[in-house]
Amino acid sequence: MRVSEDEITFLTEGGDPYDDNVVMKNLFHPILKLLIVTEGPASCRYYTKTFKGRVPGIKVKPVDTTGAGDAFVGGLLSSLSLTSDLNLFQDEKRLREALAFANACGALTVTERGAILALPTKQAILEALTKHHE
Repeated sequence: MRVSEDEITFLTEGGDPYDDNVVMKNLFHPILKLLIVTEGPASCRYYTKTFKGRVPGIKVKPVDTTGAGDAFVGGLLSSLSLTSDLNLFQDEKRLREALAFANACGALTVTERGAILALPTKQAILEALTKHHE
């Protein structure tokens, strides 16, 4: 499940979207394997049954934010499909890598106009991740 900060405030009737206790108490449930909170360009947070954390975003100059969330989810789904391993939720290192990839997808998408035409190639994402980690 993926929610934004604004959606947390709405779903919790004004709860602090940055308070882990608010998020866990109101949104996480036993059947859920992964809860992701997107924080725009800053980062995303993740919560599982056994660990939680934050993956920083990539700083870019935004042109049009249309499609950023969809690109993020697409990037995460791409990582999941490539691994063919639904246990990604139990391996924090691999989950963080998948979320970094998803963050890069969302970040690069906002550097162009439009939702579909702005979607980055895998090569562009990998280059952005390499630059970000230098």
